[in-house]
Amino acid sequence: MSDLLPWLQQPLAQALAQAHGHATLVHGPQGVGQFEFSMALAQSWLCEAQAPGSLFKPACGVCGSCHLISARSHPDLVVVVPEALQAALGWTSSGDDEEGASEKSGKTKKLSQDIKVESIRAVVQFSQQTPSRGRAKVVVVHPAERMNMVSSNTLLKTLEEPPGMLRFVVSAGSLDELLPTVRSRCQAWRLPLPDKVAAIAWLREQINGLSEADASVLLQAAGGQPLTARDRHAMGLDAVRWPQIPRDVAQGQSGAMAGWPLPLVVETLQKLCHDLACMATGASPRYFPESSLHRDGDLTRLTAWSGELRKASRTAEHPWNLNLRVESLLQQARLALRFNK
Repeated sequence: MSDLLPWLQQPLAQALAQAHGHATLVHGPQGVGQFEFSMALAQSWLCEAQAPGSLFKPACGVCGSCHLISARSHPDLVVVVPEALQAALGWTSSGDDEEGASEKSGKTKKLSQDIKVESIRAVVQFSQQTPSRGRAKVVVVHPAERMNMVSSNTLLKTLEEPPGMLRFVVSAGSLDELLPTVRSRCQAWRLPLPDKVAAIAWLREQINGLSEADASVLLQAAGGQPLTARDRHAMGLDAVRWPQIPRDVAQGQSGAMAGWPLPLVVETLQKLCHDLACMATGASPRYFPESSLHRDGDLTRLTAWSGELRKASRTAEHPWNLNLRVESLLQQARLALRFNK
């Protein structure tokens, strides 16, 4: 696939040659293109230009099957993603008609962050149908850690013994967040972080006018994950102001984070806490330039702060008063960073 992210082309060729099981578990950092990789696998398995009996190759992109996938209308492909991610991923589900009806009736519906059991039941029903185009059937589940216990258990039987020509691509950011019974039924395939040079070049293509230095800062701020770097920039993260955040937070000011959505503020504070803990133990920081950080942090206070930020991340999507919530988070930060006084 010519439009596949450049650092995924070689892993895709390897996976097509080696992933022979009925269920492939794609895992690794979230912002390297897990969903794009999973879709490329699915499209290649369904591609009608593949020679019968030979090793799978990347999809041709021009056959009838590839065109149907591009149109989001392939009858032998089911993509299961949370409602809240559908727009960002460019994929909609069969439940959209119901959502549209809700909007027409004047009611607003909060989009779910989870993969609901109803979606998994639809997968089970889909598995029992004959392929429409006669080649195969594929189910993509992303991100699989969004399945709760009921959803996961509903999938297990079909995942273990899929009928006919059904194949699964299960995508997850962390294996630890999946049930062991789900992991054991899949052939794991890890996606590594991309080469820094390739990631920076891609970022500069995505963001007009971005310098190589600024692209490097954005990439570091995203932990080496280029898709995350692009998305955080769109949310307001500025490469020039990023190194100012440790100083702003120590002074109890939102500074460079002013106007950011709450989840991004919490995520940034978590990254700052992580890097300060690294510095306190003699390790190198991951997200911020070393020159912007202090080395004399109190590890006990930083550990307590990390725990508070984990709690805050679980409720960051709630409809808080943004200014009051950010002020509260900055007060917590000042307690953790008292060495800056």
